[in-house]
Amino acid sequence: MHCFTFDIETVPDVDFGRRMWKLDGLSDEDVGTAMSFNRLQETGSDFLPPHQHRIVAISVGLRTAESFRLWSLGDPDSDEAELVRRFFDGIEKYAPDLVSWNGGGFDLPVLHYRALRHGIQAPRYWEIGDHDRDYRYNNYLSRFHWRHIDLMDVLSGFQMRGRASLEQMSVLLGFPGKLGMAGDQVWNRWLNGGIEDIRNYCETDVLNTYLIYLRFEHMRGRLDNNDLAREFALVRTTLKGMHRPHLDEFLAAWPQS
Repeated sequence: MHCFTFDIETVPDVDFGRRMWKLDGLSDEDVGTAMSFNRLQETGSDFLPPHQHRIVAISVGLRTAESFRLWSLGDPDSDEAELVRRFFDGIEKYAPDLVSWNGGGFDLPVLHYRALRHGIQAPRYWEIGDHDRDYRYNNYLSRFHWRHIDLMDVLSGFQMRGRASLEQMSVLLGFPGKLGMAGDQVWNRWLNGGIEDIRNYCETDVLNTYLIYLRFEHMRGRLDNNDLAREFALVRTTLKGMHRPHLDEFLAAWPQS
């Protein structure tokens, strides 16, 4: 079975904001500010709902029987449609188990809306057993099935008050956590042409999520101590072989013990 750990990074969909609130003539930055302020007035939080986000990066960690790979989909100049299409093409090709942190609450709803926006088909992802009986009791869409494991949801016992952040769980377990960037900085980095920084940040979030997943698999008895050590060693070896500064920084912040 393939394991596909993923994370997305988003910015306000300013094209939607201009049309919805008739903001023609304003800069992207000003439209984004107006969208956030409108949300703050409505809810008390300036975090936009999933349908008002646009995806600028998707990073994945793919564990197959032979290897572990980490990369960001597309190129830095790939448009959103290509990124979303590549994500769902991966599900079509590998039918993997998906692993995320808050993927059920944010990443997947955003991907749903953006796939709909761009006319992207994803029949394997939306299968619930009508054409493939294997998906009737184990599909990507049910909160309590295992084809998608939202670690934040599962580890909290599906209780809002039990949820933890990826950053704090990573640090709790001895993993690096976020290194010099956080999600609330993505919009400003995007406005200043920092797509490479955003993609690198997204990849480190995937790494933290995957390492927590390995500990989760150990906790539920699917990996023994030796298996866990081998999986950690495979990740380290993979990252060392990639020779990329942000991954070297991640390794340096991840104690061997």
